[in-house]
Amino acid sequence: MPTKDLYHDVVKNALIKDGWLIIADPFIIKYEDAELYADLAAEKPIAAERQGQKIVVEIKSFIGKSQMYDFHNALGQYIVYRNLIQVSEPEYNLYLAIDDIVYFNFFQRRSIQLIARQNNLQLIVVDTLNRSKLCNG
Repeated sequence: MPTKDLYHDVVKNALIKDGWLIIADPFIIKYEDAELYADLAAEKPIAAERQGQKIVVEIKSFIGKSQMYDFHNALGQYIVYRNLIQVSEPEYNLYLAIDDIVYFNFFQRRSIQLIARQNNLQLIVVDTLNRSKLCNG
């Protein structure tokens, strides 16, 4: 099993603070001969008569030597996870969780926005100082 990301507990606590129930830590993605580990799965209950929303969250800190290299790795992992989840657990939506500094300093670049848009990259942005979820897009 992989090690937890630097911001794992911060993201987890921000989701809980936002009303999410953590249902797996980690979340195992199984499909035929593949077994992969996403960081978290969470559920947000809605009204009793309607089914709640379910998400899988992959957390990335972008603390390597190059944010672009970290982005390449994160996007590739995201696409693999998303494709397998769509087939094996279609009730879940996949999100990439990042901190607010990376979001404002790197994900606002026009080239990154284009790539994120073209790959339907869904983000959860967490304010690591206040441990709160800022947005998801």
